Amino acid sequence: MNGAKSLVKTLLAAGIDTCFANPGTSEMHFVAALDQVPGMQCVLGLQENVVTGMADGYYRMARKPACTLLHCGPGLANGLANLHNARRARSGIVNIIGDQATYHRPYDAPLTADTDALARSVSAWVHTATAAPQVGRDAALAVRAAQTFPGQIASLILPADTSWGEGGVEAAPWPVPAPVALDPHAIEGAARVLRSSRNVLLLLAGDAAFAAGQQLAWRVAQASGAAIMLDYVCAHVQRGRGRLPIERVPYGMEAAIKALARFEHIILVGAKPPIGFFAYPGLPSVQYAPTTQLHTLARPEQSATEALQALAEALGAPAVAMPDVGPRPSAASGAPTPEAVAQTVAALMPDNSIVSDESISYGRGFYPHTFAAPEHDWLHLGGGAIGDGMPVATGAALGAGKARRVINLQADGSAMYSLQSLWTQARERLPVTTILLNNSKYNILIGEYKNVGATPGATAMSMLDLGNPGISWVGLAQGMGVAAARATTMDECADLMRASFSQAGPFLIELMV
Repeated sequence: MNGAKSLVKTLLAAGIDTCFANPGTSEMHFVAALDQVPGMQCVLGLQENVVTGMADGYYRMARKPACTLLHCGPGLANGLANLHNARRARSGIVNIIGDQATYHRPYDAPLTADTDALARSVSAWVHTATAAPQVGRDAALAVRAAQTFPGQIASLILPADTSWGEGGVEAAPWPVPAPVALDPHAIEGAARVLRSSRNVLLLLAGDAAFAAGQQLAWRVAQASGAAIMLDYVCAHVQRGRGRLPIERVPYGMEAAIKALARFEHIILVGAKPPIGFFAYPGLPSVQYAPTTQLHTLARPEQSATEALQALAEALGAPAVAMPDVGPRPSAASGAPTPEAVAQTVAALMPDNSIVSDESISYGRGFYPHTFAAPEHDWLHLGGGAIGDGMPVATGAALGAGKARRVINLQADGSAMYSLQSLWTQARERLPVTTILLNNSKYNILIGEYKNVGATPGATAMSMLDLGNPGISWVGLAQGMGVAAARATTMDECADLMRASFSQAGPFLIELMV
């Protein structure tokens, strides 16, 4: 058995049964092993940033890692932006990165790169295989690292000769590490603050944003009078009827400072202290008041749900009914607006849908209009590197076993970073409805110009303009095998949404906004 076969067998034994791939020459023996060893679902992406984004979306819904197959350092480099997003989303991924044969590397062939350094910029665990007999063991260690709570990126660099060399050994799976233990002093301290203080905020992220965590946070809030918000960078939120109607900390710096100004204490529940994405002239870096005291109930590597359970028990907080969010809205009509789009999505989405949201600036107000939608999962851009909405939607559909409708709320500018996702959606016949919000410009950057106190002139505005020439998303989608149509009103959009939800494969709606 060669090293490549031992790698595939070890991955399968550890529960890794999906491989998102864009292979090259140095990985051909691994590709052959995927063909020879049954059990691995192989999904082709046409660009590495699609591959890594799909692995992120897959983990968020399947709650187990997939592996990626990337070609040498440049292939890894192509996928780094969505690995950055996946790291921030705390998704578990095992990267298999091909490399020059160990004896060929000293010759500095054209694709030779410092792959280890590139991998370390986005990975919690990096290792380069040195010989075929060790590849299985290395793979088992990579899977253990990826499975470490709440999810980590592990990168195994595979020189070609360790893949084709004989002597490979299938390795047994390593036990999955338990989450880092809770700190009883942190629980006691948070309970003390909640008993004795007013204007306390529970800031949720990680597994606290799932239904069980929300219910516990609501118990704590009802018993103590605390407010609840989500961290803005909260990659996966369970929403809709039966879940809390909670908002995220706003993206805009001034809006966030205003929203957090009244809180004397912020209890971090799987969240980091709220800070701005960028520095702005005359504004602080942090979004909370200078006098606000921060208290960490659970760090990201600890179970926020368990911490909230312990906090609820410490407070003697009884079980309470979740708040009534009112009736489900009706589909909107007339001209497209952010409120109308959100209202229509809430009105028409199938039960248990998945929303992959990369609406950027257009969708910042979507939350209040979707509280009364059916239960659904809402996936956000985890690290700010645009181009993850389409691949995350694609991977999420696969992670959910193709059994749930995925709705991709997608800005047009960021969609151009990874539009190859549409081809994979067509190839795999995935139930993804993309609502392409076409305003023909990088609207977020127009807002950022104002935030830094600058006024864009003709040259600057031309660099933010996507309308010269215009991009036909219907044409692009159809060229990749995805059925598509254009809508200019919410009535047309609603009709197309209904039609897309009734079919098995992907569909793209180009909504002119």
